[in-house]
Amino acid sequence: MSQDKGFNLLSFTGKMKILHLSWMVFFITFFVWFNHAPMLGAIGASLGLDKAQLKTLLILNVALTIPARVLIGMLTDKYGPRIIYAALLFISAIPCFMFAMADSFTQAAISRFMLGFIGAGFVIGIRMVSEWFPANELGTAEGIYGGWGNFGSAAGAMLLPTIALMFGGENGWRWAIGLTGALSLVFSFIWYANVSDTPKGSTYFKPKKHGGMEVTSTGDFFFLLVMKIPMYAALALLTWKLSPAGVSLLSAGAADILYVVLAAILAYDCWGAWKVNHEVFVTPVPQVHRYKFKQVAVLNILYFCTFGSELAVVSMLPLFFAETFHLDPVYAGLVASAYAFMNLMSRPGGGWLSDRFGRKKTLLILTAGLAGGYALMALTNGTWPLAVAVLVAMACSFFVQAGEGAVFAVVPLIKRRLTGQIAGMTGAYGNVGAVVYLTVLSMVSYEVFFAVIALTAVVGFVTLLFMEEPKGHMAEVREDGSVELISVS
Repeated sequence: MSQDKGFNLLSFTGKMKILHLSWMVFFITFFVWFNHAPMLGAIGASLGLDKAQLKTLLILNVALTIPARVLIGMLTDKYGPRIIYAALLFISAIPCFMFAMADSFTQAAISRFMLGFIGAGFVIGIRMVSEWFPANELGTAEGIYGGWGNFGSAAGAMLLPTIALMFGGENGWRWAIGLTGALSLVFSFIWYANVSDTPKGSTYFKPKKHGGMEVTSTGDFFFLLVMKIPMYAALALLTWKLSPAGVSLLSAGAADILYVVLAAILAYDCWGAWKVNHEVFVTPVPQVHRYKFKQVAVLNILYFCTFGSELAVVSMLPLFFAETFHLDPVYAGLVASAYAFMNLMSRPGGGWLSDRFGRKKTLLILTAGLAGGYALMALTNGTWPLAVAVLVAMACSFFVQAGEGAVFAVVPLIKRRLTGQIAGMTGAYGNVGAVVYLTVLSMVSYEVFFAVIALTAVVGFVTLLFMEEPKGHMAEVREDGSVELISVS
């Protein structure tokens, strides 16, 4: 753990240098991931896409991130954040350039689907920041990382339409999107050259086994298997949406094959979990090394509501304002960016509140506010003054993003060596939420869409009652076999 004293945001040395570089690369991932959202109108006109195809691109954009976050979490725990983040940024530039050069719906859909992989970058930084900051600063640090990084989507909404207009013509959007890919490429080298996985002299704890998440009791093993199902169900839902029952991007035969493949992968995933955890059925894990998987499950559900709704709303809000208030697409993008703009303060604020007033209490208050915020957005219509609608969206986004910060103030306090995997699974549930919400949006009105999110937030509030406040210490084993106790409160 870093020995640097204090929390000076103006510093660019030690742990603060790591924090600043972490949010910068996360900012780049979101800048790339949502580079299409503010220019959907121009992209649709250029490629001749209808409204259903545009909504399909929104769903595809968040689909691959579900398995990617789980995979990247495992790789981060095994190889460290430095090399994994650099590789992710470098590789993700390729589908970004592909999307910029697409000249058909099929090409745009494939590259957009592949670009979902860059959304997995978030979990890498969660592990990196947790290695450098003590427990009493962790919520604030993770909140700054997540909030300032998430602002990449708002920056895209504000800047990319203007950049596209600067290049002019119907291909301006291609240059704007290509620029984001170039940034990703450049920052892969900047990150790799300037960070280390841990402070000097600290141990980077790795999972004892690889291939699945460790659990520490037989009951938690079965709980883990149950919590895997929604991730694959979301991918099956996406397959259905792309089949003849939806937009007909896939044939009925191809969709059936994908269903079988998803079932086979789920079975293999469960088998991997068994290989990693079968010993808990024979030899009980000592109490000092145990953690409760229900903590992970509660955070998964909360992130489904918080980040899942943010992903969905950030994707559709420019269109919502353009259609509801009859705005120019560029102006609608600027107005909609107010929702994501709140990340600069809200997510760090949620982490700070969690550090100061307790993890569970903070989450209960923020989840209740989230439900109320979306209930108000469900009432928004074209008769409202635009300024009032924007204020409602910003107020709602405060609770959404502060809730995200509070969720990831808890994640690193469950089990240090599994932080990447826990962050990966929790993050994946955010994308499960996005797929579910965007699929709902493709079938209902905007008002019903917001009401559905409000209802799921109520479910999240009830689930949160089962979470336990992190207290005391977690035990981790060094490579020499000695045990280190790490404070979680």
